[in-house]
Amino acid sequence: MRTRDLLTYAYSQIGETLHAAVEGLTPEQLAARVAPDANPIGWLAWHLLRVQDDHVAEVAGSEQVYTAQGFAARFGRPADDTATGYGMSSLEVEALRVPSADLLLEYADAVAARSAEYLGGLTDEDLDRVVDERWDPPVTLGVRLVSVLSDDLQHVGQAAYVRGLLGA
Repeated sequence: MRTRDLLTYAYSQIGETLHAAVEGLTPEQLAARVAPDANPIGWLAWHLLRVQDDHVAEVAGSEQVYTAQGFAARFGRPADDTATGYGMSSLEVEALRVPSADLLLEYADAVAARSAEYLGGLTDEDLDRVVDERWDPPVTLGVRLVSVLSDDLQHVGQAAYVRGLLGA
């Protein structure tokens, strides 16, 4: 198996697991917080997709799906289309309302397709390319892609757990 095939398969698990965690939920369930500062399912899913979309677009040198395909407007987000959820306060998390599970999953499928397209064109040598020199040691493409994968799978697991707590 080639590295790109392994990464493509691993990234496909994000979408499959996310569908199971989100399908059929109402906007109220997507926004429900199981504790005052807990992250709701809708925010967790939006955030993990925004991070994947942002990071893959950056390393691919392309526009994010969120803006290129009009999802920012459809989610009704304020002017900052670059927001990924990183560093949001509890009040900002509360304010982010996902209109529907269907819209969230449509965005998930579009991000998954864009990620698969990018990952499918990688070579093993590409993974050694430095993509972020702000860290010591500098971050390579391979490390960035695994970091996004890890973060996304953790958040989708959290969303599934919250769904269970809600009894949904």
